[in-house]
Amino acid sequence: MAHDPIGRDPLRTLPKVIEAHCFNHVRLALNRLGKPLRVTLPGHRGLDVILDDHLWLVVDGHHGDLPVLAFSGFRTSERDGLHQPVACELRLYHVHAGLVIGTALEQMDQALTERLSSKA
Repeated sequence: MAHDPIGRDPLRTLPKVIEAHCFNHVRLALNRLGKPLRVTLPGHRGLDVILDDHLWLVVDGHHGDLPVLAFSGFRTSERDGLHQPVACELRLYHVHAGLVIGTALEQMDQALTERLSSKA
C-alpha cells in the first residue's frame, strides 16, 4: 500500500472520480482564498474539509479533527482539458464515512460558492 498522506492507515481505499466543476472550483478557491483552506460542511454538524493542492481531508471538528475521509492522489495529468473529471483516491478513516461521501462534495461546493462570492 502506498504511503498515506495523513500518516494514518485508512480502513479502506477506493478509486474515485471528481467532476471537473467541483475540482476546478476547489482550485479556484485555493488560488483566491489561500492554502490550506478550511471549510465547514453546512449539512454535517461538526464536519469540516481542509483543502490543499494534494489533499482534501474531511475531519470531525468536534473530536479533535479526527479524520473521516480524504481525497488524494489527484491525477490531473491524465486529463486533456479543464472540462474533464479528475481521478483520485478516496480514503475512508471512519466506519461511518460512507454516509457522507455523497453529500460532502456537494456541500463543500456550496460553501465555496458562498465564500468566493463574499470575497468578490
